[in-house]
This record gives sequence, structure tokens and C-alpha cells, in this order.
Amino acid sequence: MPLDSIRRVVGRDGNTYTYYPTLIVGAGESGIALGCRLKQKLGTDQFRIFDRQGGIGGTWWINRYPGVACDVPAIFYSFSWAQNPDWSSFYPPGPEVAEYLIDVCAKFQILDKIELDTDVVEAQWLNDEEVWEVTLQHLRTGTGDLSQHQRRELANEKGVEHVYLEREVVRAKVFASAAGGLVEPKTWSQDLPGKDTFEGDIFHSARWDYNVDLTGKDVIVVGSGCSAAQFVGRLTKAPYNAKSVTQLMRSPPWVSPKQKPLGGEELWHSKMPFVLRYVPGVSFFFRALVWTAGEVYFLRHFGNKPGHAKARLATEAFFLDNMKRKVPEKYHEILTPDWSLGCKRLVIDLDWFPALSQPEVELDTRPLTKVHPRSVTLGPGRLYPDPKDTKSLVPTDEVEKPADVIILANGFDVGEWLHPLKIKGKDGKYLNEVWQERGGAQAYLGAAMDGFPNFFLIFGPNTATGHSSVIYASENMVEFSLQFIEPVLKGEASQVEIKKEAEIRWTKEIQAELQNTVWATGGCSNWYLNKEGWNSTTYPFSQVRFTYECLFPRWKDWDIKYTKKGSLKLRARQLIKLTAFAIAIIGIRRTRQAGYGLKDLRNLAPYVAKKSVELLSQGVNFARNSL
Repeated sequence: MPLDSIRRVVGRDGNTYTYYPTLIVGAGESGIALGCRLKQKLGTDQFRIFDRQGGIGGTWWINRYPGVACDVPAIFYSFSWAQNPDWSSFYPPGPEVAEYLIDVCAKFQILDKIELDTDVVEAQWLNDEEVWEVTLQHLRTGTGDLSQHQRRELANEKGVEHVYLEREVVRAKVFASAAGGLVEPKTWSQDLPGKDTFEGDIFHSARWDYNVDLTGKDVIVVGSGCSAAQFVGRLTKAPYNAKSVTQLMRSPPWVSPKQKPLGGEELWHSKMPFVLRYVPGVSFFFRALVWTAGEVYFLRHFGNKPGHAKARLATEAFFLDNMKRKVPEKYHEILTPDWSLGCKRLVIDLDWFPALSQPEVELDTRPLTKVHPRSVTLGPGRLYPDPKDTKSLVPTDEVEKPADVIILANGFDVGEWLHPLKIKGKDGKYLNEVWQERGGAQAYLGAAMDGFPNFFLIFGPNTATGHSSVIYASENMVEFSLQFIEPVLKGEASQVEIKKEAEIRWTKEIQAELQNTVWATGGCSNWYLNKEGWNSTTYPFSQVRFTYECLFPRWKDWDIKYTKKGSLKLRARQLIKLTAFAIAIIGIRRTRQAGYGLKDLRNLAPYVAKKSVELLSQGVNFARNSL
């Protein structure tokens, strides 16, 4: 059955625009998944993926800091329908993951469906036309890789024409956001004394500046999350050759030793590509093994019952023992968290702990209080442990550290979902306004909002986990969304929209259950919760449940506006079910009247077939005449 197609529309009023059956925001893993599955499952290539950045891969395109790597076993950090048997290691480097995503696009022939250096800035639903009107901002090559703050500075310094090109207004029947949540790097506090006097280089790890030569320089690293843990140990070694690295940490993360593959990393690298490619079922087995281990870990650790607390204490003891064996004793106290495992994102130790034994690397919890032209002041005081703890030996005195380069690894601005994209629904309200009215960002199954027809979020609010693969969750949401996108693209429905009561019910259940998890009770301050305590990030149930909910949707939770074509198909389907039921009843009745047993049922086959055709024909005619 032919689906809707891309076309150029010229209106009588002179309004000319390009129409896309499906418009997707973001060419990261989620956008790629939706594009590939549109082609693979629905058989359509009539879509377009727009991405602000200059390359394909989302976070794996833009994050290029030294040592960037996948901290989830790559065999599970890949699409189930596009397995890669040739991973170079169990935890492959970032460029290899980016290359994998590009290879997937090439394999499914969607590279020409991706338009880069294009920012989707606004979308509004047109009630009369039943389409989305989307505003695109085309950017100069390379400027899409800059942060919003950097683009603003560049425009102010050299003029907007050095950043922005023309704007374009297009329309789409289906509008899907696959934009990631960790996009805009955090900036420094504007109140930090001396910030503007610094004569060295400052950049964020998510926008690594390879034009800055670190050779022989004193480097300050602000942050101790997953990114910093991967690159700190590299900076004093070739080819970077920094003179010293001082890492500033607010509070310690829980750090897990990296999971080793069966047989060890060397065996995996040398033998597994052949085995994964040519031995049937091996790839599925290892994926299932990693998935199962993650689910067991979640079920044991993330609740707030006594059994969960006991399991956390045992795992925490194991992690602390690992830490004490690998880092100098002077760091043992500041690397012992005072909050429960799972409350914040777990750091996988690919290279960090060994780096802390380097004499050129220093870890410090004193606050950065002032910046000088070629140095920074730390202290007085300390951020961890509590400065009121008089038994602690962690220093609190004021000290000045030399600084030629400052690298910010302080995370991302997660204050608003989808920011700065503005989305206006059928009632004239922006999505962020609706979220503010309801307490915080939310979406039914993380994918749909009432008042926003034909709009889908891939990896939206409350879909992240602390134990599984982002790609696995994205795949589930893609499969969920396609079940509602398909009738729209086939012309069987003009609108599909989640019911308000269903969205509110789902969100209420999620928020209530989140209060029973370690994210709310673990005693830490994390970026999952906003200032009001609303968690719009994590999913509190197992991925078993999430998978089931995505694959078997509750159709009664949806308002679907069928077209004439769709109504006919729906009624025909209902009549076929009714016909089958009627045939069964008639057959049973005739069988009993005639005194037949089970052995004689085969003699009824011609009669049943004849009656089936008659009743089906009557049902189809009734449906056609009733429209």
C-alpha cells in the first residue's frame, strides 16, 4: 500500500513549503533508529532527519575528549536489528561507536535522508490542516557543533551572518523529537571572582578544543563525572603531555570496576569477531546475558526496602575495597561516598583510579574561590567531606594552584527538556507551559503528550535507567511509536493523540513509584530531580515491564481520528471478528443438531467455508454502505 510522500507545495496564496510525511529531530542513535525502522518495518523512505550538529551520531559525534569510550558493553550498546560483530573491544572507543552508527545509516540507505547543520527551532500544530508547521534555522558549516552559548558569543562578536543562514518553514504530518537530553554544556558561574582575568584557555570537555596544546602546561579539571573519569588519566601522557593535572571534585561518585568479557579482553578482541559473525545465536546469547545481569542488578539495588539496602551495602563494600586497592591512601576518605549506591550515575572505572597514582595528578575537594591570570585559588573550606567534620584530615586551607588551561567537566544544562525547541500544541499552549502546569516534564511512556497530536518523543521524560542500555530503551520507544505512526502515514488516521487522563494516570504512577527508589531516598543531590523534587529523568520499573508496555500498547488510552479509509478498514476488521464468532456458534449448533461427533467435523468444512464467504461479503458491503 503506497504511503504519503515528500513534495513541494505551492499554495494559491503564494505560500510555498516542503511537506514531509515524517520529520525527525536529531541524528543520534534514537533518530537513526526511527529512520531505519520506518524504512525496514513500514517500507517508507519519505522522511527527513534534521540535526543541528555537523555530523551523524549525536553524543558520539560531538564528544571527542581524550579517552572517550562506551561504558556499556558494546554488544548491548547496539541495535538488535543491526548487530556489529567487529567491535575492537568490549568497551570500544567513541569514534568506533560513531562509525558504527554511520554504517547503520549506510546499510539501511538513509544517509541521504539526514540534513545536518540545521536547527529545528519551533513547531506548531495547525488544527485546520492537521499538520505540523516546523521552522528550521540553517547554520553555517561547523557552527552547529558549538554550544548555544558559543554561537551567541560568535554572533555578537562577528555578526549573525557568521552563524545563521536562512530560515525555512516546512510542514509534516508526523513530528518526532529524538533530541538528546545531555546537549548543552554547563557554563561557569558568572559570579566567580576573577573569571574574566584568566589569560589561559577555557573549554568544556563536551566541546574539546584540540587547538589548545597541553604540552608542559598546568591543567585544572572541574568535575569528576563519567567524562572526567575517562580523560583525566590521559592528559599527562603522550600526545598531550600536560605538566600537571588538578582535578576538582564536589563529591565522590560510586565507581565500579569495569566488567570483563568472558575469556578476557585479549581473547574477545582476537576471537570474538569471528565467533559473533559466523556462529548463530552467540550474539543473542551475550546480549541476553548482559541484559539479564542489568535487570538483576536493578531489582536488587534500586528499591528502598530492607533487602535492597542490604544488597547495596554489600556492593558498596566491594566497590570501596576495589578503590582502596587501586588509589593512594590519601584519597580514600574523599573517594568514600556518604550516599547510597544508585542515587547518582555509576562511574565505570576504565582509566581513572590508576591515573590517581600518577604524581602529576592531584584530586582536591576544596572549592574554587578565585581565578587569577595564570592560577586559581582553592579554599578556604572544602566541599567534601562536610567541613564540620572535625575528625576528617582532608585539608581546608587556602591554596593557590598554577593554571594554564581550565577544562570544565561539570555536566550539562538539564533544566528544561527539549530547550530551546518550542513546540505549540492544538490548544495554543507550548509544551513547556503544559509541563510547568502539571509539575514537571512528563509524557505517556516517555513518548506522547495529550494536546500534541501526531507528535512523538523518542527517549523522552522518565525513560532513562541506571542499569541498562540507552539504545535498548530507544528501540522500545521506536517500536511503540511506529504502531501509531503507521495508520497516519497510510492515510487511515489523520490524528493520533494520547488521552489526557491516560497521560496523567501514567505520570502519577511513575512519580509515586519514584518515591520508593534510591533516586529519591539515597541521600544525594542528583540532576535527575529539579529544585521542586520532580524527577523527569528515570524510569522506576524494570525494562521487562517497559518492553511489554511498548510492544503491546493500550489502544483504549488513545484518541484516533480515523479517515474514511481507516474507518472502513476498522469496521471490516470488526465485522471479520464478528463473522468468525458467528460462524463458530452456527457450526457448533448445527453439529449438535445433526448429532455429529468430532470425527465428523471435517465433513462440515465445505459448508463452513461457503457460509464464511457469504457472511464476510455481507459484512464488507455493510461497512461500505454505512460510510
